[in-house]
Amino acid sequence: MNPKVNIVVVVDVIGALSDGTLRNGNLCMIDDGSLQSTGQGTPELVTVVKPGQVVTWSALAVDLQTPVEIKSITFLGPDGDGGHGAGQAPLATQAPTATQAPPAAQAPLHQQAPVQHGQNGHAAERHNPELDVWSGVVPYLAPGVAHPYRLEVQMYEGEFSTLHIESPALMCL
Repeated sequence: MNPKVNIVVVVDVIGALSDGTLRNGNLCMIDDGSLQSTGQGTPELVTVVKPGQVVTWSALAVDLQTPVEIKSITFLGPDGDGGHGAGQAPLATQAPTATQAPPAAQAPLHQQAPVQHGQNGHAAERHNPELDVWSGVVPYLAPGVAHPYRLEVQMYEGEFSTLHIESPALMCL
């Protein structure tokens, strides 16, 4: 078993902004997991994982000239409201250590983006969303139960530039 599963979110930014939705072929999700994930290439990707695996998400635009980044990932409870019932812990943002407690039950994942520094200590370079990666460690989850999450992507800036879906999920064996 690979200790890491990568999920790539590919967005047709122009189509998504024109349609006002990530559906209609405007979003494609794929993973490189070795455990029989379903829904490859669709917004309904169910990535099969095992406790202890690291899951990373990254976003790419179909047109490499357009900016897209993951704004947030929030695991949904049984009612689809972000709450968690028994056995439905969210993904931890990093492996807890003896001195570090896991995040609160309803906290979304936190962005793990590289820090960009300018030359010779000067101002930082322009932000590059293609370098942004979201990651978390899979806790114990009830086997065979899909744990859906809300994936929110940011494209450009403005009132209608953020769209989301709530159809992808993680599932433990």
